[in-house]
Amino acid sequence: MRRGTAGRRTLAVRRTLAVLAGAAALATVCGCTAGTTGAEGGAARPPARADVGPTAPGGPADGKASSTAPARPAGDGTPSPKASATPTPAPPPRVLWSPGDSGRDVRELQARLRQVAWLFEGPSGSYDARTEEAVKGFQGKRGLPRTGRTDSVTWQRLLGMTRQPGQWELYLMGGQPAAEPDPRCLTGRVLCVDKTSRTLRWMVDGRTLTAVSVRFGSQYTPTREGVFRVYWKSRHHVSTLYDSPMPYAMFFSGGQAVHYSSDFAARGYAGASHGCVNVRDEAAIAELFAQVRNGDKVVVSW
Repeated sequence: MRRGTAGRRTLAVRRTLAVLAGAAALATVCGCTAGTTGAEGGAARPPARADVGPTAPGGPADGKASSTAPARPAGDGTPSPKASATPTPAPPPRVLWSPGDSGRDVRELQARLRQVAWLFEGPSGSYDARTEEAVKGFQGKRGLPRTGRTDSVTWQRLLGMTRQPGQWELYLMGGQPAAEPDPRCLTGRVLCVDKTSRTLRWMVDGRTLTAVSVRFGSQYTPTREGVFRVYWKSRHHVSTLYDSPMPYAMFFSGGQAVHYSSDFAARGYAGASHGCVNVRDEAAIAELFAQVRNGDKVVVSW
C-alpha cells in the first residue's frame, strides 16, 4: 500500500512538470509574456514594448506613440535656397524726350529750363544742342547722370523747382498756331492780323498763303484795330520819330506799319513795338513785301 501511494504521487508530479514544460514551450513559440499578479490580485499591466519610447513633451494627448522617423540632418547635401549675392539692378528711368524730338512738350521743357536759368534762348520746340547741354547742366547739379536726355527722374526734379509756364513763355519767340481768321479776311487780298493769337495771315480769297508770328505795341503805344489799306511800302525805311530801322515797311494807319524787327527777332515777346506790327522772320517778311500791293486790305482784330 505504501509503495502504491508513493508511485501515484511520483506519477502526478511528473505529469505536472510535463504540463508546465509544454506551457513554457507554447509561450516561447507564440511570443507571449506571462503576467504577474498585481497588488489587488488582478493581472498586472504588461510591460512596455522595448521599441516604443516615452511620449515626448507636447506629444499626442491620447498616449499614442509619436513618429519615430529621425529628423533630416542639416548637412545631408540637399541644396537650400540662398539670397542672391548681387541684387538685381533697378531698370533705368524712362526717357521722355531726347535730341531730335520736337513739339509742345519740348517747348515746356525749354520754358522750365529758362525759369531756373539753365537755358536763355526762348523755347523753339526743337530738342537741339543747346537744350541738350542745358539738361546736362541741370542733371549734373542735382547728382543725376549727365545724359542730356530728359528722363522721368530729371523731369520730376525740374517740375518740383518750376511753375507751369504761360502761353507766351511757351511761345516767347513765336511759332504759335494762328487763330481762325476774322470773317472780314475771307474775301480779297488781306493782311489778316490777330492780336489774340499774335499772328498775321496773308490771305487771298479766303486762302492762307503765309502765316507768321507778330508783335504789337505796348499799352502806352497800342496798335490800332479796324480795317485799313496799305498806302505806302518802304523797303529800307527808318523811323524819324524813334530813329530805328523799319525794313520791309508796309504802312496802313498813319505811322503804323507791318515791318521786320530785329529786336523782336532777338528778344521775342519780352519787348513791344511803338504801335507797329513787328515780324521776326526776315525771310518771311521779305517774301510778303514782294507780294503785297498798295491798296490791299489790312484787318487788325482781337
